[in-house]
Amino acid sequence: MAQACQNDPICSSFVGMLDNATWAPLVASGVTIVLILVLAFVVRNITHRIITRVVNRAASSGSIAHRFRKGAAPDGIDVLLHERRKQRAETMGSVLKHVASIVILGTAVLTVLDRLTIPIAPLLTSVGILGVAIGFGAQELVKDFIAGMFMLLEDQYGVGDVIDAGAAVGTVEAVTLRVTRLRDADGRVWYVRNGTITRVGNESQGWSRAYVDVPVPYDSDVASVRELLEGVAEKIWADTELRESKIVEEPQVVGVEQLSDSSLVFRISAKTLPSAQAEVSRELRLRVKSALDSAGIALVGSA
Repeated sequence: MAQACQNDPICSSFVGMLDNATWAPLVASGVTIVLILVLAFVVRNITHRIITRVVNRAASSGSIAHRFRKGAAPDGIDVLLHERRKQRAETMGSVLKHVASIVILGTAVLTVLDRLTIPIAPLLTSVGILGVAIGFGAQELVKDFIAGMFMLLEDQYGVGDVIDAGAAVGTVEAVTLRVTRLRDADGRVWYVRNGTITRVGNESQGWSRAYVDVPVPYDSDVASVRELLEGVAEKIWADTELRESKIVEEPQVVGVEQLSDSSLVFRISAKTLPSAQAEVSRELRLRVKSALDSAGIALVGSA
């Protein structure tokens, strides 16, 4: 036992203090193991605090580079992007904490085993073989996790987004590394594995666009109808409640979108906040109907 302490400063210190070479190495080994575990937990806690601080900073910082119109961006966009940054940062922070814990505590366990003179080479070999076997048996699970990681890193979608995931269309209620939970318009909840999503259509990123087609009789005066619709667009843009909460750019009258032997179809286009296009379209239809009725212009069915 005394020879085992020759290259161990802690053991040598205990031999010198206790003047007992028989059980001093055992005490030294126990103290060393405790120090290793304490140090591992301290490093783990410090790492978690650093990750938490970085996550909080990432969630609260950042500015909107793109402005939809002159002046400050609408409050709705600020809130939406802030929530997306927060959700993404918290999810990535949780993953990083788990990875850090596995690495730090795993290293500490291997160090303790080595301190106890337990050969770790066969153990590592066995773990490697077991990992390969599990990998072959859980290929779909690994695929889901990798797809989930890239989805988070690329910020493809987040909680609250309305997406078309191929298998289902709905609002994202929860996102994990393995599955995405959606709720469709009928209230049905869908659980879609991330590895099965080959393409995603996101209706909630940046902005959306509302379209309203207005079919009028073929013999209508094009200039008059266009002027009337432009007046509707100007009035709805002047409505501060809609402009601040739903519409981010003045609606435009595109012109004659379709032409047939019985009708002319004009189109109004409006850039809106994400997922607000349906509400803006309904408001535009009401105002267009009122304006046409006042001008004595009837709507007709488009061909």
